[in-house]
Amino acid sequence: MEVRLAETAGFCMGVDMALKRLDKLVEEAGDRPIHILGPIIHNPQVLESYAAKGVVTVDTPDQVPDGACVVIRAHGVPRQVEEELVGRDVLVKDATCPRVKKAQLLIARHTADGSVLLLYGEEDHPEVKGLVSYAGDGHFVFDDPAALAAYPFDSGGSYVLAAQTTQDRALFEEMAAGLESDPSVNVTVLRTICDATRLRQQEASELAAEVDFMVVVGGYNSGNTRRLAQVVTERGTPCVHVETAAELDPAQLAGCTRVGVTAGASTPHHLIHKVLALLEGL
Repeated sequence: MEVRLAETAGFCMGVDMALKRLDKLVEEAGDRPIHILGPIIHNPQVLESYAAKGVVTVDTPDQVPDGACVVIRAHGVPRQVEEELVGRDVLVKDATCPRVKKAQLLIARHTADGSVLLLYGEEDHPEVKGLVSYAGDGHFVFDDPAALAAYPFDSGGSYVLAAQTTQDRALFEEMAAGLESDPSVNVTVLRTICDATRLRQQEASELAAEVDFMVVVGGYNSGNTRRLAQVVTERGTPCVHVETAAELDPAQLAGCTRVGVTAGASTPHHLIHKVLALLEGL
């Protein structure tokens, strides 16, 4: 069996930076407790490793005790939450991905005049909750182009179209082109999808066309990993999404001669290598 690994599988720049900052804080904090406001990245195995080092993951700012270190995760947090933390007796370390931070600031700048934010993303995703907090007077979050097509645009209103940084670039561009070509809609398009996301999706699609089966490795709660599996499935290639090698059933690969492997931006390399080792041993 030939096993092929996508070139960009694994940690992206933003995830790598966030974890390096947390690692440094663990080394330097001493007896000062370290808290993360929500999972620093969407990978349960990574979170388990930090929990073993005493890092505590909490859901709300009031769960962070005075005097503690608190890390803002790679997905970012709502602006109001960050302001609350900065005003308290806690040491704040911002590990927000630079691409996410750039998207937050772009949205704030372009909606300051009252323009309505149209955000392509998952409404319950922590990154999305942070992005919309930077919008002006209103916002509309959607994850289906049909929802945008049905949106009741006001001919006298102004709008800003943006996206969660890990969304499908091709779909976003289709929606952007449709709005920009409509003379009745006053819209500014912010291209906030990360290049790393685009490249991963493109590689996954190209690799899927050259193999009999694809394995996507990463957290089930990772949006960008789920979308890699979606891109492969839409290409028509059989695919399985696993978090670890232990979840991979060799029976699924019966008769396959070429297998492709890719992984989400929050998947550690050691998990990818264990999947590769299992496949190469078949």
